[in-house]
Amino acid sequence: MKVEFAPLSTPLPRRLQTAAVAQWVFSFIALAQCCTVAFIALFFTRFWLLSVLYATWWLLDWEKPRKGGRRIHALRKSIVWRYMRDYFPITLVKTAELDPKKNYLMGFHPHGVLATGAFLNFCTEASGFSTLFPGFTPHVMMLSLWFRIPFLRDYVMSGGLVPSDKESASYVLRKPEGGNLLTIIVGGAQEALEARPGSYTLVLKNRKGFIRLSIEHGTPLVPIFSFGENDLFEQVSNPKGSWLRRIQHRLQQLMGISLPLFHGRGIFQYSFGLIPYRRPIFTVVGKPIPVQKKSRPSTEEVDRVHQKYLNELSKLFEEHKGKYNIPEDRHLEFI
Repeated sequence: MKVEFAPLSTPLPRRLQTAAVAQWVFSFIALAQCCTVAFIALFFTRFWLLSVLYATWWLLDWEKPRKGGRRIHALRKSIVWRYMRDYFPITLVKTAELDPKKNYLMGFHPHGVLATGAFLNFCTEASGFSTLFPGFTPHVMMLSLWFRIPFLRDYVMSGGLVPSDKESASYVLRKPEGGNLLTIIVGGAQEALEARPGSYTLVLKNRKGFIRLSIEHGTPLVPIFSFGENDLFEQVSNPKGSWLRRIQHRLQQLMGISLPLFHGRGIFQYSFGLIPYRRPIFTVVGKPIPVQKKSRPSTEEVDRVHQKYLNELSKLFEEHKGKYNIPEDRHLEFI
């Protein structure tokens, strides 16, 4: 294979964009391991007291992730995320007004390999979230496992991430004065295995927990489709029934995370690596779907709202796909 290297004349801003994305990919792949090793290793050095103090703090602060987390606005507004935005670039698109006196539950689709659009649009201010949605505080649900990692838990909370469990979601959606947006990447780890260029397959047909949650709190639902999310990486072929898909599915059951075998470009060359391709993402936020509050909704009521959500999501996709060069004959597929 011929390797295509980046030219030495590449402008500094583009190099900084690549660096910003590289550190973000590293945080997904290896930051948890590094934080764990650092925490344990400190016990065997003269700085052991740091680990003891942190462990004490950790125990006292154990429930914080489930109570809305602890965002750090300086980190959300860091210039690093603006460089990352410009790398692709990523654009947040608003299609309807939301009432800041209400809370909303947003369904984000598709997951993609690394949920790039969900992170940058709702965990940072790079795409202008607070300008587009004034009066709102965004929260994004993330696998609870990552909040059990020392140091990492504090880092992910700084962007507004909360554990993906009912207790955490209810805390956010119960805010009496409104103004909270809770984003759930509905397809989760399973959908990441479907993420490849040209794929519009969503794991959503039997995902109804977020619908029930919405009804229980009387929280309007807002569908989101992130055009270009699946185009950032190539993925090794893993059709259903293949040995690779079976292994990935088993790992998902055991660990809660899937392991898509993806590849993109490198830092200094364009031929291979784990850096995503420079392909645009347009994250389109749809209009809210009113939901009537009921503490114990029936299966039929959940199914009815779920079907309405599928219809609105499909409508959002169909209305905007032409703007983002999606072929007219391509439609969403729910599995």
